[in-house]
Amino acid sequence: MTKGMNPRLEIRLPSFGIRVCLVSLVLGFAPLASAHDSRPAYLEIKEIAPQQFSVLWRTPVMAGMRLPVILKLPDEVRNLKEPVVQQLTDSLVERRWIGAEPDGLGSKRIEFPGLQLTITDVLVRVEMLDGRTWTMIAHPSQPWFELAGAPSKLHVAGAYLRLGIKHIWTGVDHLLFILALMILVKGTRRLIATVTAFTVAHSITLAGATLGFVRVPQQPVEACIALSIVFVASEIVHARQGWQGWTERWPWVVAFTFGLLHGFGFAGALNAVGLPQTAIPVALLFFNVGVEIGQLLFIAAILSVMALGRWIIRRVAIPQPAWAWRIAPYSIGGVAAFWMIQRIAAF
Repeated sequence: MTKGMNPRLEIRLPSFGIRVCLVSLVLGFAPLASAHDSRPAYLEIKEIAPQQFSVLWRTPVMAGMRLPVILKLPDEVRNLKEPVVQQLTDSLVERRWIGAEPDGLGSKRIEFPGLQLTITDVLVRVEMLDGRTWTMIAHPSQPWFELAGAPSKLHVAGAYLRLGIKHIWTGVDHLLFILALMILVKGTRRLIATVTAFTVAHSITLAGATLGFVRVPQQPVEACIALSIVFVASEIVHARQGWQGWTERWPWVVAFTFGLLHGFGFAGALNAVGLPQTAIPVALLFFNVGVEIGQLLFIAAILSVMALGRWIIRRVAIPQPAWAWRIAPYSIGGVAAFWMIQRIAAF
């Protein structure tokens, strides 16, 4: 005890208090995490005849509002027939048939006005009659692209790697599940085993669902993902009250089981934008690698903040009410329960 300090104020804030702060930071993004609302827009262009193309333009609808991004084709392009617009529950889909003479779309700039005002991207896929394909991502910092140069699998790998990282970082429900596991699981080795089990499980279902071997309705999956977070949050409360639950006894088993569900969630996001038919293994692999990189960066960031917090706490005595430990699990569980009800109501 520091000399001269009032003994009644000598209450050390445990590491659980640090986790409360971390939960607050993650939950700051919760209103945006209804069901991966930061998914990208999608543009698909296929050459169906020399210098004639079919165009599919899909923009996400979030909270009833369409993403404010417009597709602007080159001035030389003309419509071959009237566009068809379809309103879906989660997106607005426009189909067009265009002619681009005399040089096709080569070296022409296709723009996305309004993209620079958002935090999302546009995934672009182009297929030509001669077998050439392009897969690329337009970003807010560069809301346009040009078809120039020979496409390569390296471009596909880079595009889907970035897409995977961005998906996990905007999938707040996945991050909240990982954070709940980090709060509950004690010991570095057990935590590594738990996270590894989660990774293996969601990699299996991501590949199976994306390749069409398994088909699961997406809305029930999203509701069950929210339920998985509620379950782990309740396990934190039970552990604090002295009752050893399943997650504390067999964390890797629980992480693997729920990881299968989360993998279906990742697959739903990937299926929404599609895979390039000529580079499916590359796109699937690097999307999964991107998810893992994003997940590891999140874990590293949380552990770094916790280490810094413990270092500060060793030097500062902070009074803490007896009920403070409840903030983290009840916040996590409350938000996840809201998501679950919201997603069930969307059935």
